[in-house]
Amino acid sequence: MRARWGFALLAGLLAVLLGVLVAVGAGRDTRRDVAAAPAPEAVPAPEARPAASGEWVGTWSGAASGAEPGTRDGLPGRSLRNVVAASVGGSRARVELTNRYGTRPVTFTDVTVALAADRGPGARPGTMRRLTFGGGTSVTVPAGETAVSDPVDLDVPAAAHLLVTVYAPEPSGPVTYHRVAQQTGYAAVGDLAGDESGAAYTETTQHWRYVTGVQVFTPYTDGAVVVLGDSLTDGVTSTPDTDRRWTDFLAARLRDEPGAPRMAVLNQGISGNRLLFDAPFDRLFYGASGERRLAADVLHEEGARTLVLQLGINDLIISPHVTDPDVVVAGLTRLAEEARAAGLHVVGATLTPFDWDRDEAVAIERVRQQVNARVRAGGVFDAVLDFDRVLRDPARPHRLLPRYDSGDGLHPSDAGYRAMAEAVDLARLAQGADRTL
Repeated sequence: MRARWGFALLAGLLAVLLGVLVAVGAGRDTRRDVAAAPAPEAVPAPEARPAASGEWVGTWSGAASGAEPGTRDGLPGRSLRNVVAASVGGSRARVELTNRYGTRPVTFTDVTVALAADRGPGARPGTMRRLTFGGGTSVTVPAGETAVSDPVDLDVPAAAHLLVTVYAPEPSGPVTYHRVAQQTGYAAVGDLAGDESGAAYTETTQHWRYVTGVQVFTPYTDGAVVVLGDSLTDGVTSTPDTDRRWTDFLAARLRDEPGAPRMAVLNQGISGNRLLFDAPFDRLFYGASGERRLAADVLHEEGARTLVLQLGINDLIISPHVTDPDVVVAGLTRLAEEARAAGLHVVGATLTPFDWDRDEAVAIERVRQQVNARVRAGGVFDAVLDFDRVLRDPARPHRLLPRYDSGDGLHPSDAGYRAMAEAVDLARLAQGADRTL
């Protein structure tokens, strides 16, 4: 009798265990593999997702580009309010702060996050959250380091604007910033990090200060596309305060189009950035080379699945000029291989046209065409974004199409940035090898 009872108990336990394994397997199957995007009808509705499932994913990023001029001792006694846009939504949030270009530790005693009421410094009532770090409301970030806050409950809608406010009461080293935000930020005297009205935030800036990332917890994502780029990704000539960088248009497509992989878009563009060289001493805000930025600005991002690499044109047009296409292609190949070894799908962009009257323009154009030919031929990236083909004037291939030219012969207009995003085949963004998107 005992033996039969023991066998029955064992059988029952095995049945329960098998049921748990089947349930876990089914839970995994509800998330789409970004390497094989399904047809629209295969995409489960949000309400079909298990309530307990989910992951952390970056929803916004702004690469640290240098130390802000005129802030040798930091900005003590000021509340610095950054406005950032979420590419995907979630039910919880956490914030990344950096002191990468500081020379001394900086201590923040008040850090908050809230939904923006509009494009200004005011918060949506009831959404202000005070952040903690390791359970404490104060955090000291050493020079060269970053800190990520504890999670906080906050319903973040996709495409929502967030206010991330930091307050440091004491002097520190220079403020680490992102120089070209194309988004108005704010400052106020005193500790007003928790202020909802925003009325005291009368100082404005076009920089993001100290904040480099926002992450959300969500079950409705297939990870993140991280774009490592220069001023074309930074959106330097896009209309400020309108989210018209090409990455913003791409994020909207990924959110809105049926069958698109539900991926966040993280913009790690720095104006003036080069693939092979660090910024010169008199232009430190151009940032470290793309090769050196991979680890700091891409591989650490939560949920990163795909790297889009849009770099190389500044290596040709900024002195010292790279005049050997093999050197550029070798740099692109090294970076792609390192990213691929870290498990990322790597998409590379061709070098876009420029129209200058400089004596060396003809030689630079020859190198650009040779680099693009090598990239299109395959073997460098898993897939290719042919931004050159999208933006160039067919009658004058070394120039931007007039309606896509912001006026400087190099950077796109809002229409040009939109065209770049619309040229991306979303179904192939995270899969395939040696294909032109």
